[in-house]
Amino acid sequence: MPDNDPVNDPQAAAPLHAFAALLTDEGRALLDEVHGTDPADELAVATRLRREHPAALVSAALGQARLRQRAAAKFGAADARRMFFTPHGVEQSTRASVAAYRAARLAQAGVTSLADLCCGIGGDAIALARAGIRVLAVDRDPLTAAVARANAGALGLADLIEVREADVTEVDTAPYDAVFVDPARRGGRGRIFDPEAYSPPLSWAVEAALRAPRAALKVAPGIPHEAVPPQAEAEWISDGGDVKEAVLWFGAEPGLVRATLLPGPHSLRGRGLPDPEVRPVGRYLYEPDGAVVRAHLVAEVADALDGGLIDATIAYVTADDLRPTPYATAYEITDRLPFNVKKLKALLREREVGVLTVKKRGSAVEPEELRRKVLPKPYGRAAVTVFLTRVAGAPAMLLGHPAG
Repeated sequence: MPDNDPVNDPQAAAPLHAFAALLTDEGRALLDEVHGTDPADELAVATRLRREHPAALVSAALGQARLRQRAAAKFGAADARRMFFTPHGVEQSTRASVAAYRAARLAQAGVTSLADLCCGIGGDAIALARAGIRVLAVDRDPLTAAVARANAGALGLADLIEVREADVTEVDTAPYDAVFVDPARRGGRGRIFDPEAYSPPLSWAVEAALRAPRAALKVAPGIPHEAVPPQAEAEWISDGGDVKEAVLWFGAEPGLVRATLLPGPHSLRGRGLPDPEVRPVGRYLYEPDGAVVRAHLVAEVADALDGGLIDATIAYVTADDLRPTPYATAYEITDRLPFNVKKLKALLREREVGVLTVKKRGSAVEPEELRRKVLPKPYGRAAVTVFLTRVAGAPAMLLGHPAG
């Protein structure tokens, strides 16, 4: 019997009962009625609806409406309106675009059936099923499993997704082509950084992966490279410039390191290049995507740009020529100055700057604090980007604007 069995634990049963009520005809009608409710209007809406519906059901419906609004950014408005969520599920779910990319990789590799261990509310299972893969989705939490089951039904995927409430360590994955594991990386005190403190631990997930023909393990993007098993390909994924996750692929290309940028996708493969040389700041500064930096592939970007580093410890690439690349954002540099707040303020006033973007790598100065000091009010309509960084070991400011 799973921990916190609702049959014996009234506290565990209450959320399940509240969720089950949302799946009734009355609950679904209420969800439609409260869709899009402005938070400022919730009290008035709740007061009105409680005259005709149970108070607990009204509260559950309004809570679900809030979660659906939050989930729209990850799942898209159309899916989010039909799906069901828990607060933890919204926070921890994979963004739909990332899940779809991962599912496509598995489908292209010939995977037709997969065990999704630690499935959460079913976001990855949905993407996998839409890619034509039959999924066993497993989670030990009764409410989470119920939500995943409801989501499969809501999106018309119940024939491809079987949801099972169970401990993932007790599931036989032998009948499946592949395994996907998304361990919990948050505890009572917040985010967990030690892979062995994941639930289940990374070592268990790796053992499960090695028993399967193919496997994918979702891990935090901050995973140390030395923690990547030699049997795995490591891929860091960003979406819209934000690093979302790292994936350890088994049954792929052991030892390969890859950075993938969405939309696209654009995938940069590691070639084991040595660190780029440090050189003087050229006309252009390139800011590599976060996935490239996490994957330690700045050297591959610098090589493609015929560039070098501005400092041995800073992931900014400089070059004399402008070359389009999806893996870095290019800026044309107009000024190179030692770090000096007064000089920067005077320069911004002289050039009638009204829009200031502050970026930093290798600087202890907080961008917002600097912005308040040097641009207390707009001096004009010009726009400038300032980079707080180090150049050849010395604190510096580089001024410029996006190139193109």
